[in-house]
Amino acid sequence: MVPGEVLLRFDSVSFEHGFNKPILDEVSFSVRRGTKITLMGQNGAGKSTLFQLISRVLEPDEGRVHIGDTVSVAMARQVMAREQMKYTVREFFAKCLEDKIGKRVYDIDPKIDEVFEAVNLSASHDKKIKTFSGGQQARLLLASALIQNPDLLLLDEPTNNLDREGIFHLTQFLVHYQKTVIVISHDAEFLNAFSDGVLYLDVFTKKIEQYIGNYHDVVEQISSRVEKENRKNAQLAKQIQAKKDQANVFAYKGGGLRLVAKRMREKAEDLEAEKVDIRKEDRAIRPFTIPVISTIPGPILAISAVTIMKNHISSVEKVNISLYKKEHLLLKGPNGIGKTTLLEALASGKAPGAKIAPGIRVGYYRQDFSTLDFEDTVFESLDDAMQIGGSSGGEEHMRSVAAGFLITGEMMRTKVGSLSEGQKGLVAFARFVLECPELLILDEPTNHINFRHLPVIASALDRYEGAMVLVSHVPEFIERIRIDQILDLNKF
Repeated sequence: MVPGEVLLRFDSVSFEHGFNKPILDEVSFSVRRGTKITLMGQNGAGKSTLFQLISRVLEPDEGRVHIGDTVSVAMARQVMAREQMKYTVREFFAKCLEDKIGKRVYDIDPKIDEVFEAVNLSASHDKKIKTFSGGQQARLLLASALIQNPDLLLLDEPTNNLDREGIFHLTQFLVHYQKTVIVISHDAEFLNAFSDGVLYLDVFTKKIEQYIGNYHDVVEQISSRVEKENRKNAQLAKQIQAKKDQANVFAYKGGGLRLVAKRMREKAEDLEAEKVDIRKEDRAIRPFTIPVISTIPGPILAISAVTIMKNHISSVEKVNISLYKKEHLLLKGPNGIGKTTLLEALASGKAPGAKIAPGIRVGYYRQDFSTLDFEDTVFESLDDAMQIGGSSGGEEHMRSVAAGFLITGEMMRTKVGSLSEGQKGLVAFARFVLECPELLILDEPTNHINFRHLPVIASALDRYEGAMVLVSHVPEFIERIRIDQILDLNKF
C-alpha cells in the first residue's frame, strides 16, 4: 500500500450497546497510513467500543467500517484478563500469536526478547503473569500487540501503571514507529510527543469530530471554537430577548400593533434557529469528601519491614513508619520493585512487618478493580458500601452521592463488569464516600480517569482526614495532595 493512503474509513457507522444505548450515530471519518492519532472522549463515551469495531470484535448496526483484508490490526488492552493470569510469559505470547494467525508458533523466545527490549522489560519466559506488578503487566499487554507487528496498532490507555522510565521508552517507540497508531490516553504530554491529529468522540451527540495537528494544537482549536460559538450564542440570546420584550409591549398595546408583535416573535424564532449547537463539554464530577467517622487515638498503620524485589532477588528491609489520623504516606519506586504486592498485603492485613489497628475500616483502590464485584449492578455495589459504612441516609443519600460521580439512571442498573474502566474508577470512589474508611490504600488511582475529574479527586484526597497510603506515577496529581511521609523502596 502507498504511504499516506486511507487505511481505515468509517462510513455513517451507528452502533448501540443493547436496546436504546447508542454509542455511535452515523459516524464518518478516515485515518491515513502512517499517521498517529489520539482518540479522545469522556469516560463511557465508547472509545473502547470504537476499537472493537475497528478490530472486528464488534460489527456496526448500520454503515460500514472499511479496512483492507490484508491490513493487520493489533490492540493492547488496558487490563490483563483474569484467565491469562495463570499463563507463563511464553504461554501468554504463544496464545496471542496463535489466536491471531490461527496456528501454533514455534521458536517464540527470540520474538519475545525483541519486544521486551522495545518496552524496556526483562523477565524469565517461564515466569507466571500473576507474579508481575501492574506496571509490568501494562508492558506485557503492549508487547503482546507489538509482537504481532501490525499495520494498525490500537493502544488503550498504554501509560496506565507505567513509571516515568516506562512512559519514556513507549514514547520513543511510538515516535519512531513507521506504521499507523491510534491511542486512547488522558496523558497530555505523552500524546503531544507523537500525535498527528485527534478524533473526538462526543458522548452527547454520539459523533466523531476530526482534527489535524498535535494534541496541544487540537485542544486549543476546540477551546477557541467553543469560545467563539459561546460568544455568538450570547449575542443572539440578547437579540432574542429584546425581540420578545418588544413583542410583549406591542401585544399589550393591542390593535394593529398585535401584527407587529407577531413579526417580532417570528424574528425571535429565526434568531433561535441561528444559535450554534455547541458540543457539551465533558462535565467534571462534583467536589466530594471521604468521611472519617471514628476517632483513633494511636497509630492506624505501623510498618516495620518491607519486602522489595531488585534484579529478580527478594529482600526484606527494615523501616519505621507510623501513620496516624490525617497522615498521608507516598510509596515510591520503579515498576516491579514490589509496591503493588505491598499494598495488597497491607489491605488484606497479612503484610509481614505491618500492623493495622483493630477495628479499622480499609478502603482499597486496586488497579484492576478486583475489589468490586463485577456481577453486582452499580446500585447493588453502592448499597453494599452504604451498609458497610452504616449510613443512615438511605437510598436518597446513596443516589445523591452517585449523581456527584455522574452515576445516574441507566448506569445504576448496569452491571459493574459492563462499565468502562473509567466508570469503574468513579464507582470505587463513590463507594469510599459511602464506606467512610479510616485507612485508604490507593494503587494508581488516576488510571483510566478522565483528566477533568483528577483535580477534584486530588482535592478530596488532600483533605482526607484518615490515614492514607498512595502509589502514583503522575507528578501533577501528587503535587495537589498533602504528603506527610515518603517511603522510597528504590533507596534500599
